[in-house]
Amino acid sequence: MTDMLLPPNVVLELTYNCNHKCIFCSCPWYAHLSSYPKEREMSLDEWKSSIDKLYLSGVNTFSISGGEALLKDCMSEIVQYIHYEGIKRGLNNPIVLISNALAMKEDYLHLFKKCNVHLSMSLPGYSTFKDHTGVDNADGVLGWFEKASSLGLKTTVNVTVTQKNYHELFETISMGLLSGASSVLINRFLPGGRGLGYMKELMLSTDQINGMLDIAEEVLTLSNRYGHVGTEIAYCAVRRPQKYKHLRIGYQCAAASDFFVIDPSGHIRTCNHSPRIVGHISHEPMIEDVDYWNLFANSGYKPEMCTNCRMIPICDCGCREVANILYGSPMEKDTSIITEIC
Repeated sequence: MTDMLLPPNVVLELTYNCNHKCIFCSCPWYAHLSSYPKEREMSLDEWKSSIDKLYLSGVNTFSISGGEALLKDCMSEIVQYIHYEGIKRGLNNPIVLISNALAMKEDYLHLFKKCNVHLSMSLPGYSTFKDHTGVDNADGVLGWFEKASSLGLKTTVNVTVTQKNYHELFETISMGLLSGASSVLINRFLPGGRGLGYMKELMLSTDQINGMLDIAEEVLTLSNRYGHVGTEIAYCAVRRPQKYKHLRIGYQCAAASDFFVIDPSGHIRTCNHSPRIVGHISHEPMIEDVDYWNLFANSGYKPEMCTNCRMIPICDCGCREVANILYGSPMEKDTSIITEIC
């Protein structure tokens, strides 16, 4: 048992492998000339021990991703272990599983129903799906939304918004909801991983970021559904924050304070976007790079240029990890958001 209390939510990246080659992917091991250590993936027994340790350390909600989570040979057993060990502890929080759905099977959907899994599937455009992923499977994803809905599964349509798919965002979100998705998650493209090589053709302008929010709000209002933006945006970049009633926008980073990430080999990072390893699940203490961890846990990373802003108590000035990736420090400016003010 460890005496350290961790954030309540964890993302388990089960495998480095993926059957897509998304040009927007932020997995750090896919960055060009990446030095990220892709070590041996943990076995089922090692994941079980890690899950036990996480529960004892204050974690109560699990998300599962990759790579592509469905490619992990023991994914089903890990899902069941999280669920039933949680039940023993009086917990039945939904497990969020993030997938591109290419390896989806009906048996998985029945497992997810039994184990209280909320399925989030990626739809980065419809006509531009193959341009983004290298795979022509947009209709396949929509088909799995329909099947999941028929089984009573809660699902989220997950849309990474880029310059390439911005023009069809209304249709993309609408098709996900019409096919049975319960909610919407939108993310602006963020530089990182493989995406670092495609910044110029993918990164949104400030006008497009606001347009992205407006389009999502319009679709959600028309369908009487709700959604949220997955990555924080600087408050000053949003022109009319009060107008969004169906779309929840985050302005503060939750990394190391509300959630953290464990990679396929057991390395700990502050968030899924970060290439910086701060510890290992099997080590004592688990967090070894305490200074970097605390920079995020205590929100000690705000840029000097934002110090006198009246919104600083509720805004982290964009993605701090993007600032670190691009400029070597989380205290730099997030230039994936360009505002008239900053």
